[in-house]
Amino acid sequence: MSSRTIISCLQEAKRVAIFGGTHGNEMSGITLVNMWIQNSVEIERDGLVSKPFISNPRAVEKCTRYIDTDLNRAFTPENLSAPDVEGLPYEIQRAKEINRMFGPKGSSDAYDVIFDLHNTTSNMGSTLILESSTDFFNLQMVHYIKKAMAPHTCSVLLNEHPQLKYSTTRSVAKHPIGLEVGPQPQGVLRSNVFESMRTILKHALDFLELFNSGVEFPPCTVDVFRIQERMDYPRDTNGNITAMVHPHLQDCDWEPLNRGDPMFLTFDGRTILYEGANTVYPTFINEAAYYEKQQAFVTTCREILAANAIRKASNVFS
Repeated sequence: MSSRTIISCLQEAKRVAIFGGTHGNEMSGITLVNMWIQNSVEIERDGLVSKPFISNPRAVEKCTRYIDTDLNRAFTPENLSAPDVEGLPYEIQRAKEINRMFGPKGSSDAYDVIFDLHNTTSNMGSTLILESSTDFFNLQMVHYIKKAMAPHTCSVLLNEHPQLKYSTTRSVAKHPIGLEVGPQPQGVLRSNVFESMRTILKHALDFLELFNSGVEFPPCTVDVFRIQERMDYPRDTNGNITAMVHPHLQDCDWEPLNRGDPMFLTFDGRTILYEGANTVYPTFINEAAYYEKQQAFVTTCREILAANAIRKASNVFS
């Protein structure tokens, strides 16, 4: 006899925010959100309140990643509880404002879903970013999006590593989900990247509308890339980089990197090989914004996550 399907009954997702401009030089999300602020018809769905929002307007105005500090690392308990004093870094002030508007983070009053739209200079294609392997709602949503996008690929990055996970803008929501699409240079719009991001948002909002209407989603599995390790460039004693990403690794996001494969090329032409014991799948390879973070790429491992069936919880209590 087969076991009964476990169904998780989850609260309706009524309030959704779409953030663009968390980084002020990532143009696809900024352009889409500004377009939707002017005319929201495209993101309207039955049973859903969708709010397009520019997260870091000062950085957007200057077309720079941030003003004082990275907004997408600013949503720590310490920052969000910091007193409102003169001289507080702009992004810390902004994080507190966003937390008041869309949170408070970790509370029942927080927005149900925040989509945070990003561009990368890396050859990652379309990538959805999850922060929890046990959020069945988000797992079901990315499963729906991946199926809807086929035959085009949409990778899923799981950022759950205790040392590498950071306090994102989207983490204010009950169900945070990031969208990273590239390659696209900073401060530039590319039509294919723009349209890919737009299409993914359409499918995501369709999923929310179906869920809110009472559609039950059966159990599913999702292939993910789980973040493992941050890899820095080789450096000299003064902290200056002494090598570049090897041409055999450049643009090879999500492709296997095996022990003995070329990883870096020094300025004098010497190849540095990958010496890890296990095959990994690098991503964010040579991301322009991560030079300051001392990161050449991150390694990931492939994993399959299982999600229970889900449906909207009834508001009737017995």
